[in-house]
Amino acid sequence: MLDKSSKIYVAGHHGLVGSAIWNNLQQRGYMNLVGCSHKELDLLDGVAVKRFFDEEQPDAVVLAAAHVGGIMANLHYRADFIYQNLQIQQNVIGESFRHGVKKLLFLGSTCIYPREAPQPMKEEVLLTSPLEYTNEPYAIAKIAGLKMCESFNLQYGTNYIAVMPTNLYGPNDNFHLENSHVLPAMIRKVYLAKCLNEGKWDAVRKDINLRPVEGVNGNNTDEEILGKLAKFGIAPEAVTLWGTGKPLREFLWSEEMADASVHVLLNVDFKDTYKNGETEIRNCHINVGTGKELSIRELAEKIVKEIGFKGELRWDSSKPDGTMRKLTDVTKLHSLGWHHQVEIDEGIHRLYEWYLKGICINHQTI
Repeated sequence: MLDKSSKIYVAGHHGLVGSAIWNNLQQRGYMNLVGCSHKELDLLDGVAVKRFFDEEQPDAVVLAAAHVGGIMANLHYRADFIYQNLQIQQNVIGESFRHGVKKLLFLGSTCIYPREAPQPMKEEVLLTSPLEYTNEPYAIAKIAGLKMCESFNLQYGTNYIAVMPTNLYGPNDNFHLENSHVLPAMIRKVYLAKCLNEGKWDAVRKDINLRPVEGVNGNNTDEEILGKLAKFGIAPEAVTLWGTGKPLREFLWSEEMADASVHVLLNVDFKDTYKNGETEIRNCHINVGTGKELSIRELAEKIVKEIGFKGELRWDSSKPDGTMRKLTDVTKLHSLGWHHQVEIDEGIHRLYEWYLKGICINHQTI
């Protein structure tokens, strides 16, 4: 059992989930936290990771660090996604074992499940049929990570738990138009279209000064800015989004993912993740989500309403939809004592407020 003085290493503590886990632990009174930026510690470097564990001797580890990206990145940089994630996991989990870490929490992704998995996806559908092709290397790396945790537990009696979050969004999200995930990308696109629609060029320039779009920032001409934003479906009269809008998706507020993760870290042991008497112990990982879904079209309409965009919402059906459904079965998580609280409408409102605040704060400091 971890107490308030336990030293906890959070790998990836600057990321969307890692930063939220760090804050959640502090709010619960766990102040003996260790984190390193990528510059301070390259998790691909096994020698450096060993040195870090030798020096710090953490009691617990949260492995929230990973090499991540959207569909295009996963498709084009397949070797990077499998190699870097396997290497990070090998180094951090391996050194955790060698240094006698009491508890380890490994964060995966629901992309581990088969492309045609029955919905909602239960933990036991893992490895029952082929994966989605686009992110197969990343998924295989994450499957290897959860199986590594499971295997160390079974062979050596360690207490390593793996959690698989659904689509996350929240503070510190990535809003870059080239490689962000669907919800934050939609918020930014609709916001910029609203500014253009209302002729608020100062707001547009503030936004792209903070997050330049393929080299274009607030110093470019109106025509250059309009041309670049149009490439991403952003225009004064309409926002054009990829696909048909029909796919269904589940979204979880990142601070709730952090709360679920810390709940599992502090209250769940390996023996709690499978049924007693099973001859083959497998699928001990835990889905983390809401168990609720909505269509991409419904999501876009909620964002348009929240932001107050008066233009049109268009869909480019020549672009791919991706997987049609990816809903997690969260029965196991509920049985372990955790339920979500933040529903999608409240989450969209919170994230849009956070986004606007970031533009104002950063503009004042420029």
